[in-house]
Amino acid sequence: MRQKGSCISLARMESSGNEKKWNLVPGVWYNVGWHLYNIGGRIVNTRKVVFLFYSTFIIGTTAGVLMGLFLDFGTHMQDLREGNLGGMFMLFVGAGIWTIISQMGFFAYLTIHRFGLGIFKSTQLWNRVQVVLIAFVLFDLVFFRHLAFADDGESFVGYLILPLFLLGYSVIVSYLKAKDTNFTAFIPTLFFMVVVTTIEWIPALRENDPTFLWTALVPLLVANTWQIMVLHRLHQQPNKKEPKKA
Repeated sequence: MRQKGSCISLARMESSGNEKKWNLVPGVWYNVGWHLYNIGGRIVNTRKVVFLFYSTFIIGTTAGVLMGLFLDFGTHMQDLREGNLGGMFMLFVGAGIWTIISQMGFFAYLTIHRFGLGIFKSTQLWNRVQVVLIAFVLFDLVFFRHLAFADDGESFVGYLILPLFLLGYSVIVSYLKAKDTNFTAFIPTLFFMVVVTTIEWIPALRENDPTFLWTALVPLLVANTWQIMVLHRLHQQPNKKEPKKA
């Protein structure tokens, strides 16, 4: 029934009469039968993992394609009129790659979050560490881009736009997450939306091309928002009918 391995399952089933209950086993990874997985501390089945993957890919890629069309609408429309689909294909591929990067970052963050809680032994202390890291990343996002791309005597002001946008958007998402769950979710969500998104964004941050920056940031933000907002709903089993009451 249960084989120790590297799968992302972390559970133990206890039976009592006709009732079955899954309890988390901290610190040990198990490959459990019946295709059950531990995602963010919740036991979900394979169907929900597949739903999370495909829904995120579709939503993030669509957002990236729309953003690319918006930023260079004339060029893409000209290509379509001439029957040249190469530009649209590359736009789709690029948006899909950024979405997949966001998915990898999401699952990496879930692992890091559990490790953080285990290392610091206190949610409050771990939250303080995350706040420090958020401030550090936002500072670096301004300072190092200014250092790399600014002309002599150029102000920091122009390099504050993207970090402030990222912070403002992340605060809104974190507020909605906390409102939908509880206030303790605010800091972890803010950390994920700011720090993890910035790490995923690094390949685009190496260039000072606004089009490239926005076509990378939009699918990352949209995909990350969808993943963090749907996470706590995965255990509600929306694809199963509620039993009828007698």
